Amino acid sequence: MTLELSGRDQSMLDGEQGPSAAAAMKILVAFSNAVGAPSLLDIAGAHIDGCLYHGKAGLDFVERLVEGGGRVQVPTTLNVGSFDLIHPGMVKMPAAEEVPARRLMRAHLELGCQATFTCAPYQTRFRPGFGEQIAWGESNAIVFANSVVGARTNRYGDFIDLCCAMTGRAPAWGLQLSENRRGRILFELAVPDPEPSDSLFVGVGLFIGQASGDRIPVVAGLPQPRDEDQLKALGASAATTGAVALFHAVGITPEASTLDEAFQGHAPEATIRISRADVDQALARLSTVRDGAPVAAVSLGTPHFSHEEWMRLLPMLREIAPGRRIPIYVNTGRATLTRLQEEGALAGMEAFGLIPVADTCTYVTSILERLDGVVMTNSGKWAHYAPGNIGVSVAFAEMRDCIRSAAAGHVVRGAS
Repeated sequence: MTLELSGRDQSMLDGEQGPSAAAAMKILVAFSNAVGAPSLLDIAGAHIDGCLYHGKAGLDFVERLVEGGGRVQVPTTLNVGSFDLIHPGMVKMPAAEEVPARRLMRAHLELGCQATFTCAPYQTRFRPGFGEQIAWGESNAIVFANSVVGARTNRYGDFIDLCCAMTGRAPAWGLQLSENRRGRILFELAVPDPEPSDSLFVGVGLFIGQASGDRIPVVAGLPQPRDEDQLKALGASAATTGAVALFHAVGITPEASTLDEAFQGHAPEATIRISRADVDQALARLSTVRDGAPVAAVSLGTPHFSHEEWMRLLPMLREIAPGRRIPIYVNTGRATLTRLQEEGALAGMEAFGLIPVADTCTYVTSILERLDGVVMTNSGKWAHYAPGNIGVSVAFAEMRDCIRSAAAGHVVRGAS
């Protein structure tokens, strides 16, 4: 199949709009040919996952685009970097790593990207609309945009997402197209829970991520969520344990008002029943220690905490009032942090051990003061990645139990 290019596409490819646009279009054309896309389509926005410094190649790529006078063509948000630019003293990083990490974040800004530095761009003013074509990186952002918002993006990796932003175009392929968004595998949830806990959504996400393979999952029987943050937790967990970029929850997500709509009139290729035991087993695998183990820190906000999550946390801190000053790190976007500061919501919160983290995340950057004890978290994604990334022992629990554990100094869960 020959890729069809518009006149503007060809102009970019020919270098008529500068060397950076030409380089981006050349890469995008090669990628589109590789996946078999017949043409390119316009996008309304992009989210770039390449701000985390992994080595010189990534920095060289972005700085070459800057040197060539490159600019993004659509509103473009940035995922977390390797450094907290708001609280620079918090990050423990050798100068040899800090300098390029900062340069990489700055280089993206020089391309015209927005200084969001958050993995939850869907909870900023750059949230896309239903049916909008976008090109996003970052697994949890992708699954949320597709599933909860109903925008359209594939799972774009580093460099391809930026090439889409630089050209304002993406391949007409995969989840950008309606026919490829239908459900393939049905999960029937048999867990009656009129007031579902956050853990239920995490557990369901972990389960469907592992069981879906490359098929789009449809979940029937999921309770109505308290808010979109519970769907955020489900999607992040599903994208962590599997390749899920889109899920449908019948009666909840916008492309699944009915089972028939979710499957676009087709029959599911397979049906799997999820029991309470399945959810409990998936959650149990997140913890590497038992109740009672000493706690060194609590880490919340992976994906980044929303304003609504902060509004649940802050009264909890005041109510439980940790007597021990075990640090409670909360990863959040800088826009959310600014709003909280303007509202005065964080005044006096340092007395409770609260440490806001912006622009990055505690499981990818050296921020935690102690790595020799247990870290409590309410995030399935953090619990899954942190042991391998930063070498800590993890205990997963509801947010309230995380705060109770910080007060007690050891892991406390449920009625224990």
